[in-house]
Amino acid sequence: MTITTRQPIVRKPFLRQPLHMLYIALFLAFWLYSAYTTPDLVNWLTENALTLTLLIFLAAFYNIFRFSDTSYTLILLYLLLHVHGSQYEYAHNPFGEWLQQQLNQPRNQYDRLVHLGFGLLLAYPMHEVLDRGFKVNRPWSYLLPIELVLSLGAFYELMEWVLADLLYEGSEQGMVFLGMQGDIWDAQKDIAMGFAGSVVAMGIAFVFRNKK
Repeated sequence: MTITTRQPIVRKPFLRQPLHMLYIALFLAFWLYSAYTTPDLVNWLTENALTLTLLIFLAAFYNIFRFSDTSYTLILLYLLLHVHGSQYEYAHNPFGEWLQQQLNQPRNQYDRLVHLGFGLLLAYPMHEVLDRGFKVNRPWSYLLPIELVLSLGAFYELMEWVLADLLYEGSEQGMVFLGMQGDIWDAQKDIAMGFAGSVVAMGIAFVFRNKK
């Protein structure tokens, strides 16, 4: 699989796109499994509100703007990361606990991994929309995804705070929902991870583009 931009995307019907059908099947199976096995359904529903929004957006615009298979693969990977996080409270994610032990970390770092993935995996699909969809000038098509990841990361932290305040009214459970784990700079570090991921992603895309 190669990273390309401005590539012609053949708009075959969904039922004639076996890779896309496979991705949908894999995601739905994992999504339903996570809902069935989660110990906290309210937390799962809250965390998956944005997941559902993204799925509706992708379905609604499927025949208007078709991403490349590279972008659909990156989107799938991010959604799987996020859904696995929503299956548990982020502070108690099993994979994060394993990483914490292996790397001798003071906290469960799974939330940091998901924020890194947000920038690393979704910046390139944003680049495709800007490059092929809006025909943005090439330098800006690389810079704007970084700015979008940075601003969306900050917006997410604000929305997360509002939800925690509404649902838990400043209780200790609200802190658990936010996944702070005692780190007063948690929000800033999460935003920084997404920013770093987007810089790496756009750097890779730029290098591959100029090697062609």
